[in-house]
Amino acid sequence: MIKEQILALLEERKFKELKELLETVHPVDIVEVLEDITKKQMILIFRLLAKEEAADVFTDMNSDMREYLINTLTDSELEEVMDEMYVDDTVDVLEEMPANVVDRLLMVTDEDTRKKINVLLQYPEDSAGSIMNIDYVSLRKEMTVEEAILKIRQVGINKETIYTCYVTEKKRLIGVVDVKDLLTAGEARLIEEIMDENVLCAKTLDDQEEVASSIRKYGLVAMPIIDHENCLVGIVTVDDAMYVLQDETTEDISIMAGVRPNEDSYFGTSVFRHAKNRTLWLLLLMLSATVTGEILRHYEEAMSVMPVLITFIPMLMGTSGNCGSQSSTMVIRGLAVGEIEFRDFFRVIFKEIRVACVVGLLLAAVNGVRIYLMYDQDVMLAVALGVTMIAVIVMAKCIGCTLPLLAKKIGVDPAIMAAPLISTIMDTCTILMYFTIITVFFHL
Repeated sequence: MIKEQILALLEERKFKELKELLETVHPVDIVEVLEDITKKQMILIFRLLAKEEAADVFTDMNSDMREYLINTLTDSELEEVMDEMYVDDTVDVLEEMPANVVDRLLMVTDEDTRKKINVLLQYPEDSAGSIMNIDYVSLRKEMTVEEAILKIRQVGINKETIYTCYVTEKKRLIGVVDVKDLLTAGEARLIEEIMDENVLCAKTLDDQEEVASSIRKYGLVAMPIIDHENCLVGIVTVDDAMYVLQDETTEDISIMAGVRPNEDSYFGTSVFRHAKNRTLWLLLLMLSATVTGEILRHYEEAMSVMPVLITFIPMLMGTSGNCGSQSSTMVIRGLAVGEIEFRDFFRVIFKEIRVACVVGLLLAAVNGVRIYLMYDQDVMLAVALGVTMIAVIVMAKCIGCTLPLLAKKIGVDPAIMAAPLISTIMDTCTILMYFTIITVFFHL
């Protein structure tokens, strides 16, 4: 509905009405509209936005849209947008842009902002320092509540959040105080009396995913960031934490699917780039499957004696791969949200073995009845396949749960140990398990 109204007013050239309508639309919804229209229409709509709204819309755009706007807008228009953006959002934009575009953006920013940007750009890409905002409300412990509220009124308009204020002494963080506490306390009370000295904070070089997880875990609006001297240098707000968690989840999903992570959108990535991101994993998995082929060749004699053995291979390989993927997915999810740690190694294995026994007995019983009815009431074959089924599922569950834990321990992303890799490993192990049990049962 919003898109249709915007396009209708744009076509009728009712720019005054369109500008009034845009003031009532959320910046995220405006971005969604801009993604589906022509570049000429995008420029017209963007120029109708108020300065603050234009900055919010620019922040939410993808990199291609931003680059086009930067190359199209005048220096004065760009300067207005940059002045309204928070420094951490500006840094995020600069990190995605080509060098020539970065130079132009820096040219239209004032000297003070450039210094702040340069400070943030010095931190490693995945660190808390790289995503923090250096605009926050700082109070002194000897201030009264009245003085603190007055300061918030004076400087709050330029801060990303004022809901939590930070009490510092010689730049060292000594406490926090919420605006709620300020508004409900007597005006003559000192900040020292109402501040909370038990402060949750992170350091500039801490991993940004860990900081984001802490914000989610403790329900914080922002997390203060300190340097190696315990001086307050910035804050990571909850909106930035959400973006970090989203990016990390996207990366994990890509890795779990056997695809190289890509920061661009699905439609914004070329066919060649998609193919390039997927081919490496497929090549590795294809070549690793050679081991399975060699094992099958080793048991050619057994299969020639009992050709029926071949018919059960796809079922066993599929079941083991699915069981291993289920366990690895659950463990990877547990590691991601902090439910599982490496110290839980044996607890996880014990739990998965119990799950595997229940699942294995159920599947073995159903499969045994099927084989007995379909293959001339061959009890020995049904029992052999039943035992194999249980053994394969227990093995798959154990491997599926241990590999992500081991990967985490050695510093490798646990998401690597997901469906594609687990399935390939399980194919090889299943064939070995299957023919080992069959040769024992039938003395092949």
